[in-house]
Amino acid sequence: MVKMTFTLDDETVAQLRRSAERLGKPQSAIVREAVGEYAERIGRLSDRERRHLLQVFDTLVPAIPPRPAREVAAEIRAVREARRRGGRRHRAERA
Repeated sequence: MVKMTFTLDDETVAQLRRSAERLGKPQSAIVREAVGEYAERIGRLSDRERRHLLQVFDTLVPAIPPRPAREVAAEIRAVREARRRGGRRHRAERA
């Protein structure tokens, strides 16, 4: 283990001491667990972010124009073929 020194505000120190007392653990164990839990949450969406993205999704999906699967597959094939040949030689058609 590595010994470190941190400066904490009074409220954080009080919370740390209360938590350690309540759980019957050393303060260092509480800090280790808290840092571990925080590290696990990094990169995850918060509930607010998740709700916002779902709202955006619910707004955008109905705006996608319906197209026959055959038409979509043909466009994908054309794009793949164009990439293999080094790109399109003409402007792309717009719907």
